[in-house]
Amino acid sequence: MPDQPVLFADGILEASVNYGVTRIGLAQTGADGKPVACGQLMIPVVQLPAFANGLLTLLKQIDAKVKQAQQSNAATDVKPEPEAVPGSFRFSG
Repeated sequence: MPDQPVLFADGILEASVNYGVTRIGLAQTGADGKPVACGQLMIPVVQLPAFANGLLTLLKQIDAKVKQAQQSNAATDVKPEPEAVPGSFRFSG
């Protein structure tokens, strides 16, 4: 993958639509616990439904993996350690 900017955001400050472009102001939680602007995501309005559907599909996949892991842990009666770092999921396609 070529070098591309990477943004970490854990919230949305604002969203608007102007001239057919959705502008989503992204935020990070600052040291004082308040949101701080960290970038802007711009998506053409005509592409917004496909983008949102992609995010919903990702959420459904994550939910399914979490439920599968919970059922697996319940079946084997294994409790994860509280200080353990949560696992990560990689999806393709």
